[in-house]
Amino acid sequence: MEFITAELILYIIIGIIAFDYIFERILDYLNSTYWSDELPEELSDIYEADKYKKSQQYLRVKQRFSLLVSSISFIAMILMLVLGGFAFLDQLTRSITPHPILMALLYFGILGLAADILSTPFSIYNTFVIEERFGFNKTTVRTFILDKFKGLFLGLIIGGGLLSLIVWIYISTGAWFWLIAWIVVSVFMIFMTMFYSNVIVPLFNKQKPLESGELREAIESYAFRVKFKLKNIFVLDGSRRSSKANAYFAGLGRKKRIVLYDTLINDLSNPELVAVLAHEVGHYKKKHTLIGMIYSIIQTGVMLFILSLFLKYPVLSEALGAEHASFHMGVIAFAILYSPLSFVIGLLANIMSRKHEYEADRYAGVTDDPEALKMSLKKLSVNNLSNLRPHPAYVFFHYSHPPLLQRMEALDKLNISSSPVAPS
Repeated sequence: MEFITAELILYIIIGIIAFDYIFERILDYLNSTYWSDELPEELSDIYEADKYKKSQQYLRVKQRFSLLVSSISFIAMILMLVLGGFAFLDQLTRSITPHPILMALLYFGILGLAADILSTPFSIYNTFVIEERFGFNKTTVRTFILDKFKGLFLGLIIGGGLLSLIVWIYISTGAWFWLIAWIVVSVFMIFMTMFYSNVIVPLFNKQKPLESGELREAIESYAFRVKFKLKNIFVLDGSRRSSKANAYFAGLGRKKRIVLYDTLINDLSNPELVAVLAHEVGHYKKKHTLIGMIYSIIQTGVMLFILSLFLKYPVLSEALGAEHASFHMGVIAFAILYSPLSFVIGLLANIMSRKHEYEADRYAGVTDDPEALKMSLKKLSVNNLSNLRPHPAYVFFHYSHPPLLQRMEALDKLNISSSPVAPS
């Protein structure tokens, strides 16, 4: 890399950021050309014209707001690079402490806090103006403030602890840095996959076991039919923040659990809720959670290996205006330079995720009632004011789930008989 100067790297970094900004704006424009006030025939049975028009208004407002936020972020990043903001912060932290671990903690702590302070007004506007205007917001000011402090606390404890360990590994292990750091991060990822719902979620939401009754009996009956061992069915109080509904599968092995938002239970009938659960069971049966985790671990290993190669060259820190090479400055420069490859890896992850969603839908359609699943997907899209006709390019680059109409079309092709059967 002797022929690559700090100035050239800075130009490359600015070019990457500018290209990403322009590319995202093109995708947003293409997506907006597919908006229409014409109600798709497939949804005419449950989607009223006024409700559909409201969804189009919601999409337009959200896009304009996204454009404002992304434009300000773009300008702020360019100014930080051109005016030497990253180098200034580096000098500030060096004047406080010479210790590399404390320096990295202070550097990223100040940077993260500044970013959070700048983004908070936009978060407030999105929550209390936009989401409130369209009837989604249930968050109180008190909950919003508490969430902020809890998030900062977790970032300090978990993020700070993990960062300290990684910097220490970098200082202590030399050439083996990437491999040891990969093992540490992988163990952390597996731990979070297994215990996130038990450890982190309770800090923000209450979870309680699903009470005995028709719904639990229907869920347990389905689980027994498909030979799915399920003891942990929880209801999460999502309604304290938003009227939007969701469900997810968490954990591995004996720690696995199904979590249903209370808003989901309120919006769907029991057969529709069982169909949603059947979809989540499909993810487990098809080992999608395990595959996704393995993919993330491999992705992390690749990133850390490339990072270990880049950190050998002080020119990365110099590109950001620093007088002395450091781990934290090298990481900032690397994160931007790595973003094109990260984009490609994320694109592949989205393609895999959409494939998994189709597979989980098919599993639910075969083992339960495809019509109930279709109705649940319709209701969720209506209640969440989802974009029913996104541009194919936008879907390709950004969607982790297939659009509603494509999922319905795939379910229609199943031609399942009226009697669901358990897979062999």
